[in-house]
This record gives sequence, structure tokens and C-alpha cells, in this order.
Amino acid sequence: MVQHFFYSHEKTLKPWSFFILIPMKITILSGAGMSAESGLSTFRDNGGLWDKYNVYEVATPEAWAKDKALVLDFYNQRRKQLNEVKSNLGHLEIAKWQDLFDVQIITQNIDDLHERAGSENVLHLHGELKKSRSTGPGQEVYPIYGDFLNVEDKCPEGYALRPHVVWFGEEIPAMTEAAQLMADTNVLVVVGTSLNVYPAASLAHITPPCTSVYVIDPKPLEQLPAEAIHIQEKAVSGLQKLTSIFLQTT
Repeated sequence: MVQHFFYSHEKTLKPWSFFILIPMKITILSGAGMSAESGLSTFRDNGGLWDKYNVYEVATPEAWAKDKALVLDFYNQRRKQLNEVKSNLGHLEIAKWQDLFDVQIITQNIDDLHERAGSENVLHLHGELKKSRSTGPGQEVYPIYGDFLNVEDKCPEGYALRPHVVWFGEEIPAMTEAAQLMADTNVLVVVGTSLNVYPAASLAHITPPCTSVYVIDPKPLEQLPAEAIHIQEKAVSGLQKLTSIFLQTT
């Protein structure tokens, strides 16, 4: 990897303020809009997969206790859709950054499109659609091969397998690690998320002082982090534009 740097000045300007050469460490916070250009429905899409279900009947611990077959069918359909699409040019653009910068991805998405594009450092806040988790005390995680996880599927210890996703009402185990990553970055890229989904959205507001923040979203946003630069475009074109910005400032 060729290490790139950027210049940052002191937070409090003084007569003797100076510029410091800092290695670029980019953290990306990605959301559903990142995968929308691959053809995956977002939570708020009209006519999408989410519209056909009441989320509280398919994406909560109570739903799982009430009707396991319905919950599994919902995620099986989402998994089938995921297996039919490919990473888009935005995913590929981020993967290319690894050759130039130190890149870490924190994603709210449960798809594997970042990994399929070649990105290596990916932390999934809300779980992974192509994995299952034991309902036993160890909560071991297993890959799902193909589209389907069935009611009768069990882990080697005999416990039922559930989707390895964080449901509404459940804690996000990866939040602590995500916060640590945010505390050690100097460039934050927010893409495909409107910063309305909490607690994940709070991560965009805990970066160190002097962090350069870029938010890629085609719509006007009300909750931009302080001093953030808003690139008002969709994920693919916005990321391509950001590549040019990075190469000009390093």
C-alpha cells in the first residue's frame, strides 16, 4: 500500500499555528443507499420488499418467538435477492482506496457487497444476512450456503439457528468496536445513510477534532456533523468525485 498523507492545522489557531503531515486514515460509515444502486431495496423504498411486511412481525425477537417460519421466509427472500445482485461501482471505488489509504468500513448493511468488491476491513453493525447464529448459550455463528435457512436447521449442539442480524429492540454488539474505530480516524466518509437511524448515526458525531467529514447523499440533510462537506449525489458518483478530491489533497 502506498501511504498517502494530508495536511491538517491545529484546532485552535495561534500566531505560531502550523500544518501537520498526517497519514490518511479513512473510515466509511455506509448505509442502505450504498447498496441501492446494486438493486437492493432500502427500508424506505416504495414497493420494495419491506413494504410487503410489518417489520415488527419479521424483525423483532417477539416475531421470532411467535412465527419462526414467517421470519425465516422474510430473510430468505432478502438473501435470494442479495445472491442475484452484484457489487456496484461505488463498492469497487472504495475497494480501490485500499491501495492508497488505510481504510476501515463500518456498515449498517447486512449484505456482503463491500466484501465481494474486495474490501477487507468491514465491520457489520447490524449483522450479516448470509450467516446464521445459534440460539444456544454460545451463540456461535455459521455461514449460510445458498438462499435458505429453514425452521428445522440446527447448530451442531442441537439448538435452532436464527438469522445473524440485529433485530429491532436488540442491542448492537459491534457499537463499542465501531466507536473505537471512529476515535482513531482522521477522515470520515458517510455514504448511503441519512443519519436518522440510531444508535448507528451517533457514530458520525464522535470523531476526533480536525477530522475531515464528507457526507454523500442526493437529498438535503438536516443532521450533518459540524463542518461536514455535503456531496449531494448518489453513492457511485459521489464516491468517484471524492476519489478525485482525495488525490488532489494528498
